[in-house]
Amino acid sequence: MGLTDIGANLAHDSFDHDRDEVIERARQAGVETLLLTGSSLDSSRKVIELARQHNNLFATAGIHPHEARQADANTIEEIGRLCDEDTIVAVGETGLDFNRDFSPRPMQEQVFSEHLRIAAKNGKPVFLHQRDSHQRFLPILREQRDALSGGVVHCFTDSREALFDYLDLDMYIGITGWVCDERRGGDVLELVPHIPAHRLLLETDAPYLMPRSLRPRPKTRRNEPAHLREVLRVVAAVRHEQEAALASQTSSNARRLFRLPA
Repeated sequence: MGLTDIGANLAHDSFDHDRDEVIERARQAGVETLLLTGSSLDSSRKVIELARQHNNLFATAGIHPHEARQADANTIEEIGRLCDEDTIVAVGETGLDFNRDFSPRPMQEQVFSEHLRIAAKNGKPVFLHQRDSHQRFLPILREQRDALSGGVVHCFTDSREALFDYLDLDMYIGITGWVCDERRGGDVLELVPHIPAHRLLLETDAPYLMPRSLRPRPKTRRNEPAHLREVLRVVAAVRHEQEAALASQTSSNARRLFRLPA
C-alpha cells in the first residue's frame, strides 16, 4: 500500500529482542518507509545505525523535552553534528512538554530554541513535540519559522486553535493511534477532517499509543509500525477517503517534507 510511518521509536529497548522482525512485519503490512525517532543522544546514535542497515529507513536526531535537563552545551553540539548525517532527515524530537515537566520549563525552552537554530543552519525540517505547552511553544516556533525549511508537529493531541495556529505556520500535522482511543481521542478525531490533505502525516509513535480499535486485540501493549494500517483506516473513515488514496497522499507529503527519495 506504500505507507510511511513518520515516527517510530525503534531504538526503544522493548524492540531489542525482535527489531528486525518488527521491521519485516511493517513491510508486510504495507509500511514501506520508516522514520526512526531520535529522542536522546544515545537513541539518536542508535537510529542512525539502524537506518544505515535497512533500505527505506531514515532517522531524526534530537533531545526530547523530557531529557532537556541532561542536554548541556556538548550534547547540543553533538546533536548538531549528528544532524549533518545523510540518514538524518529532520532535527528533533524537540519541543516542550508541560504535562509531565520531567525537565524544568526554562531548560526545555532553551533546548528547543537550540534545536531550531540547528535546523535553520542545516536546512533540515524539525520534528516537534508539544504537549500542554501551546502558549509558550507557538511564539518560540513563530520567532524562528522564517529560517526553517519546514516541520511537523508530531503526535498532535491539542485543540482546534492550536491546529490552525500550526497550519498558519505551514507546519505538517502528525496523527497517531491517539485518534483510535475512544476514551480520549475523540476531540482530535473530530479535527482530522480539517487538516488539509497536503499537510497530513501518519505515524505510530511506536512502542507507544497502541490503537485501541485494533481487532483482534494484540496480546501485547507494545505498538509497532505494522499497526499504522489501523491509524490509516480510522483517519480515512473520518475523512471519507479511500485508504489507498490517503496512504499515497500522506506518503507523498512525507517525501516532500523530509526530501525522501521517490
